Amino acid sequence: MNAEEAIAIVNKVARDELIDELLVEVLRSPSPQTEALEADPAIREFVAAKIAPRIEALTGARPKVDAMGNLLWRHGPSAPPRPGLLLMAYAMTFPAASMADPFSGAIVSGQAFGLTGPCAWGRGACEQKGALAGMIAAAAMVIQSGASLRRPFHLVVSLAGETGRHDAADFILEHSPIAARHGIVGLGTCNRVCLGNKGRLDMEIVVRGKSSHSSTPWEGVNAIDGARRVMDRLDGLVPESSHPHLGRSTLTLTGIESSPRISHTVPDLCRLTLDRRLLPTEDPDRAFETISQALSGLDPWHVRVERGPFMYPSEVSSGCDVARALKAACALLGADGEPFYSHAALDAGFLNRKGIETVMFGPGDLRFAHTDQEVVALTEVRLAARVYAAATFQLLT
Repeated sequence: MNAEEAIAIVNKVARDELIDELLVEVLRSPSPQTEALEADPAIREFVAAKIAPRIEALTGARPKVDAMGNLLWRHGPSAPPRPGLLLMAYAMTFPAASMADPFSGAIVSGQAFGLTGPCAWGRGACEQKGALAGMIAAAAMVIQSGASLRRPFHLVVSLAGETGRHDAADFILEHSPIAARHGIVGLGTCNRVCLGNKGRLDMEIVVRGKSSHSSTPWEGVNAIDGARRVMDRLDGLVPESSHPHLGRSTLTLTGIESSPRISHTVPDLCRLTLDRRLLPTEDPDRAFETISQALSGLDPWHVRVERGPFMYPSEVSSGCDVARALKAACALLGADGEPFYSHAALDAGFLNRKGIETVMFGPGDLRFAHTDQEVVALTEVRLAARVYAAATFQLLT
């Protein structure tokens, strides 16, 4: 089906009041990140008790909730399992922090935020939940249209969203019979097509010295001095490559602490937290090894580099099928849809490594993410829902 035919169907079945209703519902249901991450029972309850019944009511098909707690809904032919389309939405949001009424879902004027028309207020509005509401609405449109799909349409609601790792996506693909050739990760992109993004590797650098009383510092080996030597070495690391749209990779210290925290004591331990952003051409294993080697030989300190969570970088061609379908739908609906690249990392890189050609697309301006004024314009969510559905028709019929 071409883009014009897809939009004609979408315009017949799209209901703005339903899309707005879904958005307010998900914003009023808290699902913030906690120390438990994907194991948090409140986030699992949000998926199983709030999202699953709503999708079943709208589509007539009961979603599955896997052993981890992720939601999986499928529509279309079952045999043979030709690869289709995967929409991946997220359940977890940033914590409420100091935001007032973070779970009210209130409708407010967009004027104060430089946005047009009414907006929905709430944690995750411009980041995860606008896209979540849009993807659920798109699934309802596909069912409402009665269109026959040649390939399967998968909607997944991942427990992740703020974890900084691929654990949930990995579990979904490992334990579910998902056959997908194309993927769309739902995140706030101002309804522009994100063709690529940097990856990220977290590391902790542990510097060990020897404690002594601060009146006799020569009796000890100050771990803070060792940390300073570590930072000097890191300053000397020059990024190996650059990207025409993403620039150079970055190496950023995001935390440092020493112990024991006792008065008049030379510390014997210092921990530094490191954020290494990865370009699409870079491998996380090589990046880790490069830093580990650079920090060897720092006697009298013992330095250990510990690898933490990571996310793969991502890049697809502007002419790939899923990008073209999204751009064509945006053009016909009067949206920008202009491709861009992001310095942030999510699951697109992981899905691409698994052979699912994936971009990021969704309503919301990430300038408001994690702030005390997180909003999304209703018109953006309505448009995103239509674009998701139109892309589905183009790619699967």
